[in-house]
Amino acid sequence: MPDTASHTESSAGVCAVIPTYCNAGTLEDIVLRVSRFIPDVIVVDDGSTDGTPRVLQRCRERLEGLSVIRHERNKGKGCALRTGLREAAGRGFRYALTIDSDGQHYPEDIPLLLKEVERCPDSLVTGVRTLEGTAATGGSRFANSFSNFWFRLQTGISLGDTQCGYRVYPLRSLRGLGLITSRYEAELELLVFSAWGGVRVTGVPIKVYYPPADERISHFRPVYDFTRISILNTLLCAGALLYGRPAGLLRKLKGRR
Repeated sequence: MPDTASHTESSAGVCAVIPTYCNAGTLEDIVLRVSRFIPDVIVVDDGSTDGTPRVLQRCRERLEGLSVIRHERNKGKGCALRTGLREAAGRGFRYALTIDSDGQHYPEDIPLLLKEVERCPDSLVTGVRTLEGTAATGGSRFANSFSNFWFRLQTGISLGDTQCGYRVYPLRSLRGLGLITSRYEAELELLVFSAWGGVRVTGVPIKVYYPPADERISHFRPVYDFTRISILNTLLCAGALLYGRPAGLLRKLKGRR
């Protein structure tokens, strides 16, 4: 594993944004491992009520490039993402890599995402999890397939994983921050609005770890959050007819001239 001094040239202009809420048990490990690949890390503590502030204080004593932003109350993952992405854009970064703090994602896969950005600059790159053979529930697999179907309908783009939070966002061309919703559905919204705005959206295979059910910490509320996602998909389908698909057709026609 590369040490802190061995950041690749591809990490230039990239920061990491880590939204977190009550994941004190895994947060420090994730932050330190991410920093081996990307020296500038922004953690958004979304009103955690566990030991997260103490964990972040220890991390700040070890990492010069770590910034911490705290919401005094929990506002939802979407709001935490917006805070972090806006901070990254305001500081002049070209890209922001986002990764969850619950330990499901492997920071060692960061070079895979950055390599795809090198290949296709200013693309939105998302991780594509291999759920088969993991402890992911049948509900998780269904929700991902369901989301992928609606994304293809709304944008015409086939993407293997529209729910993964492990992504690289192109900050100069990112769309949707002004309209971003407050919870998990925000990540789908960012994908759709970016695709409608002409941003190339692509995915790369990544590893994923699902701990046993009795060890898993999740803030996803299946009925409530799935309902919110379903409502958003309905609105996005209407938006696709009125704006998304016509805008894409117009770009194609202009490109032929």
